[in-house]
Amino acid sequence: MPDHHLDITRETCPMTFVRTRLALDRIVPGETLHVLLAGDEPHRNVVRNAESLGHAVTADDARPDGFRLVSIRRR
Repeated sequence: MPDHHLDITRETCPMTFVRTRLALDRIVPGETLHVLLAGDEPHRNVVRNAESLGHAVTADDARPDGFRLVSIRRR
C-alpha cells in the first residue's frame, strides 16, 4: 500500500488537524499518512484527534530539525 505525506509545519491550530483529516479522508483504509508538523499544540491535537476518530498512530518521532513526524494508519 502506498504511503502519503502531508507537511503542516506552517499551519496553526485548528487548521493542523483540519488538513490532516482531509488528507486521511482521501486515502484508502489501511494506508498510512505521514504528517510533518511543528510545535507541541499541533502535535497533541493531531495525535489526539486522529486516535479519537479510530485511526492508529503507528509512529511519533522527534526529528533533529525540531519538527515531528507522526505516522497515522487510516482505519
